[in-house]
Amino acid sequence: MTDPTSLPPRPATPLHDFVDHAPCGLLLTEPDGRILFANNTFGRWLGYDPADLVDRRFSDLLTVGSRIHYETHFAPLLQMTGSLSGIAAEFLTTERVKLPVFITANVACGTDGRPSALRITVQDASERRSYEKELLEARRAADRERERAQVLATTLQRSLVPPSLFPPDGLLAAAHYHTASRDDVGGDFYDLFPMTPQTWGIFLGDVSGKGAAAAAVTSLTRYTLRAAAVNEDDPVAVLRTLDSVLRHEFHSDDPRFCTVIFGVIRASGRGFDLELAAGGHPPALLLPAHGQAHYVPTTGGQAVGLLKNPRFVSARVHLGAGDTLVMYTDGLTEARTGRDRRFDDYNELLDFAQSHTPTTAPAIVSATRELLESFGEGLEDDTAVLAVSVAPVGRPDGP
Repeated sequence: MTDPTSLPPRPATPLHDFVDHAPCGLLLTEPDGRILFANNTFGRWLGYDPADLVDRRFSDLLTVGSRIHYETHFAPLLQMTGSLSGIAAEFLTTERVKLPVFITANVACGTDGRPSALRITVQDASERRSYEKELLEARRAADRERERAQVLATTLQRSLVPPSLFPPDGLLAAAHYHTASRDDVGGDFYDLFPMTPQTWGIFLGDVSGKGAAAAAVTSLTRYTLRAAAVNEDDPVAVLRTLDSVLRHEFHSDDPRFCTVIFGVIRASGRGFDLELAAGGHPPALLLPAHGQAHYVPTTGGQAVGLLKNPRFVSARVHLGAGDTLVMYTDGLTEARTGRDRRFDDYNELLDFAQSHTPTTAPAIVSATRELLESFGEGLEDDTAVLAVSVAPVGRPDGP
């Protein structure tokens, strides 16, 4: 190869200097791709003297893969449309190194309107290709981290919700948990478990916030309620124990609180007596075998762990054959059904309950799941539903 430095310089006019040393490769070729002119920039990139490129076919300088694409796709497209813009390709240097580039070209026509030459610019894409690789790797790393976070969130969420419920014989139970975000741990919780051979505990609630902070409160709340229930059969006393623990663990500079309903279940004849205590939580719904659905009167209780000496409200309920009790979190009542409309703005939840009365725990939870799915993107918050029921007379296992 001729040493470019040994050749006499081209005329040093500003125009020639611009063309020869432009920040991109400049070429002029015959319509069939034979090179008529190549500037110094293009020759230097590939390791050629520009004069040695004259009469060579442009496509012969490309790698095998790029040559096939150029000759089968890009060249016909250029002849058909008259231009190409930003086509990615690779040249092969004299040292057999691949040079990634972007090719832009258009067709020059003679006075007869026929193609007379091809004007081609070549831009070095090495840095951009390197940047794209780094960007792609960063995106892959972010995707891996996101997947890892989702797995951790899902695993943590499962650990905070009981895998199964343990109701007493004769009482049906069902639950559903909807997580609003796959990436965050929700703050809703519930449980149904034996306390003594004669009593069972049941609770459902919602802690403030989301993510790891909410998970810590949820875990503490669940285990505190279970532990307090061992020594207390008064639901209000259990909530006061939980309030003391939350206020001790989370101080005023970082308050953490929850709303919750806690109940004690006792067998009574052919049914069950429930004593419920509520701390700032929406009231449970009673769907009787006979009569109208209605709320259990626990309105007025205050959130647990937020105020000094909060007020908790309790009520007693008897579940007989065919009766169902439903507990839920406010993700259900506050789901958006319109721009300025919430689901329960006009007692729609009570109407929904009445339309399914009488029912059983599995049936009402299934209907509620369908209701939640109907909200679509309007369901913005986590939602938990827990129901218990006594089978109708003559149907010990329910429908």
